[in-house]
Order: sequence, then C-alpha cells, then structure tokens
Amino acid sequence: MTIIQRTTRDGSQIARLAALLYGLAAYVVSFLTILYSIGFVEGLLVPKAIDTGTVVSLSEALVANLLLMSFFAVQHSVMARKPFKRWWTQFVPASVERSTYVLFASLALVLLFWQWRPLPGVMWQVADPQIAAAITGLSFLGFVLVLTSTFLINHFELFGLHQVVANLTGRTMPEPQLRTPLLYGFVRHPIYLGFVIAFWAAPVMTLGHLLFAAVTTAYIFVGIFLEERDLVAQFGDEYRRYRKTASMLIPWRKSA
Repeated sequence: MTIIQRTTRDGSQIARLAALLYGLAAYVVSFLTILYSIGFVEGLLVPKAIDTGTVVSLSEALVANLLLMSFFAVQHSVMARKPFKRWWTQFVPASVERSTYVLFASLALVLLFWQWRPLPGVMWQVADPQIAAAITGLSFLGFVLVLTSTFLINHFELFGLHQVVANLTGRTMPEPQLRTPLLYGFVRHPIYLGFVIAFWAAPVMTLGHLLFAAVTTAYIFVGIFLEERDLVAQFGDEYRRYRKTASMLIPWRKSA
C-alpha cells in the first residue's frame, strides 16, 4: 500500500468519524430541545416558559411571537423539501443532511424559546384541581405520543443518526419504504396528533399559550399538506391506498 493510498483511506475514515460525531451532537441538541419544549409548554423546570418573562405591549408581543413561529415554520418546511435538499447537498454531505436539518430546526426552536414574549391574560381556566390535573396529564400524554410515534417508524433515521452510522460503516441507506405500524394503521400523522394534544390540553389557557397552540396547529395542517404531497409523489398509489384506510389526525381506521 502506498503512502498516498493510506492517506486517502485514513482521510475518508476521519471524515466519516467527524460526520458521526456531528450527527451525535445534533441528536443531543435536538433531544435536549424536545425536553425543554415540554417544560416550556407545561411551565415546569425551565428558566423561561410560555407564560414567563418580561411582559411587553400586546402589539410587540404579537409581532415578535408571530415572527419567531414563522421563522421556525419556514425553516422546517423549506429544508424538508426535495428541491432544497438537492441544492443543499451540493454543499453539505448527504450523510449529514438530515442531522443538519434537525440541528437547524432545534436552533430555531431555541431562538423561539429565548425570545418568546409572554401574553399572560387568561382566556379560560379550569378551577377544579382534579380536572386540571387530568388535563395536564393529557398534555403530557400528547408528548409521549410524539416520542412513541417516532420509534414506531425509525426514530434514529428521523433524527439523522441512522445516516451517519451507515456512512461510518460504509453501508448505503436502504430505499425508503412506506411503514404503517400500530398507531399508523389508524392515523396517518400520530406525531402531529401528539403535538396538537400537548399544546391544547392546558388547564390554564393564557393568550400567549392560545396564540402558540393556534399558530402551531395551523402550521401542522400546512405541514401535512406539503408532506402528503411529497409522499404521494414518492409512493404513488401505495400512499393513495393508505390514505383511504387511515384518517389524517383523528385516530380511527377507515374501510378501504
């Protein structure tokens, strides 16, 4: 083996290892961001929650919060589209494309948490402590549904780890397959359903929380439209048949 051949192989292996470390770092950041998002929505164990922080004028809070949520929505949707991916992977290795997407989405959420302006006016409140506790439990159940749904398909591929591990070992990623295990047999988007439950199940609904829940729910429907358009383009009649047997968000199985 010549020195040039050895250097080429070692350099490739170093690049693959660097990609793995980058993917791991992106995964850790995303996982911590998800944990913080739970505390942010529930108002627990975090320094800045949805109803805490400096109160500013209504107009300033509305503009700032809408801009923050719009920035996340644009980043999250644009970077997920295939035309952007084709352009983006001219500059970013394909093996870390998903990790980069996950990292940028996490950073956009961190910015939202950091700069969020509270709107503390109470829109409605559940006075009964037992009912309030049940509603809070339902909100946590929504987050559990989100996490569980990621593992029902491929959690580590969704967050980019599968890709960097395959790259390190020199394996190619398998061709995408339409997987519909368990919950996916009843609802096509259980991850989105979990977020809707988590955001709306609040015993105390402030104006800020209501704004957050309403805008994110609207974005979820936009996201579903864009995602299903891509899935039909990718899987064709297989996905069209799936849409006839499983509902979009309300979990029940349709008859084909």
